[in-house]
Amino acid sequence: MNQPTSSSMVKSDELSFMYFPEDYRWSHGILIGLNSAPWGGAEIDDINRIGLRLKSQLGNDTAWFQEWSKQAQKVEREGRAHLAEGRRTTAASHLFRAANYYHVGERFLQPKANGLEAYKRGVDCFRDAAKLIRRPLIESVEIPYEGGFLPALLVHAEDCGRKGPAPAMVYFDGFDVTKEIQYFKGVPDLAARGISCLIVDGPGNGEAVRFRNQWLHHETERYATAAYEFLAARCDIDAKRIGVMAISLGGYYAPRAAAFEPRFAACIAWGAQWDYWEIWRSRFEKLDSGKLPSLSVAWQHLLWIFNVNTREEAMKKLEPFKLDGVVQKINCPFLMLHGEGDEQIPLATAQKCFDAVGSKQKTFKLFTREEGGYHHCQIDNATIGVAYMWDWLESVFFK
Repeated sequence: MNQPTSSSMVKSDELSFMYFPEDYRWSHGILIGLNSAPWGGAEIDDINRIGLRLKSQLGNDTAWFQEWSKQAQKVEREGRAHLAEGRRTTAASHLFRAANYYHVGERFLQPKANGLEAYKRGVDCFRDAAKLIRRPLIESVEIPYEGGFLPALLVHAEDCGRKGPAPAMVYFDGFDVTKEIQYFKGVPDLAARGISCLIVDGPGNGEAVRFRNQWLHHETERYATAAYEFLAARCDIDAKRIGVMAISLGGYYAPRAAAFEPRFAACIAWGAQWDYWEIWRSRFEKLDSGKLPSLSVAWQHLLWIFNVNTREEAMKKLEPFKLDGVVQKINCPFLMLHGEGDEQIPLATAQKCFDAVGSKQKTFKLFTREEGGYHHCQIDNATIGVAYMWDWLESVFFK
């Protein structure tokens, strides 16, 4: 599917790396790949080769999918060859990168049915790579949920010399990412600090929506409680130190979960939400007037995760995605991260949500243009956002 470009959104004094200056969405997509490099999800040369092949096909999402898949297949083949020769660690590094490339490439594709094989190869590459490494220990698990199961990755805390069960975070996806992509957003560093992490494909995300027909709904606490109880039942997890976090649209998921599941001991909103219906009303208004809002994927993704056919149906589904009257119920320590120049969610929206949070121990970290991390969910500097979150969690869990 070809999507219009958005040259008007690129400022002449832009500090963030914009691989495709004419297209916010494609540049954002490239950064999702690039900022996974510190945690083994990318090689800059790989992504540059993809980008160079796409320069002449700007906005062609089918080409985007094909070029990322082509690079993923190449890296996967190399990884399988290394494995056949007994080079397990080298094979794992290749397979992790291939997994990420498959999923970053599939994100823009519509209809999703056309990319299911590639998506599944990404899942398989990640699982195969996880079996080949010793640290962190990564386990594919299934979380019982309303008569079925939610797929998740349990990344075990490393031994930091502390006695007893480890604290843990439940980590949900956002609007359009996956548990495999989320792993490459600093989760190995969290495990290295002695905190386990359960990365969950909830309804509307990842494997849950692609292979299990688990569509998005607004009652996040239903699956958040399931994730909490899965962790709390484990002898290696401290049930009194389980927190919840999520990214982007997860700025709705995590606060909603913490508000209605009081057993969560901490909450991180990596990105802000307040009234998601209003966000999409504004986006559709711009689209109808010939302007292109800042979107991370094509707007049709909204229809797909709700399993509806029209914008009107999607807007109806969005009506309860509001946090007023919800975040006031949060009692656990709360952290919100927001970029000063976030193009998707206005700063005023983030401030409104934060001000309403009921917790007596709450922190609002605003990343400025000067320090970096000032775009949506610190897409321009993921390490600075990750370090801040994990430092904060250590202060909460190990005080």
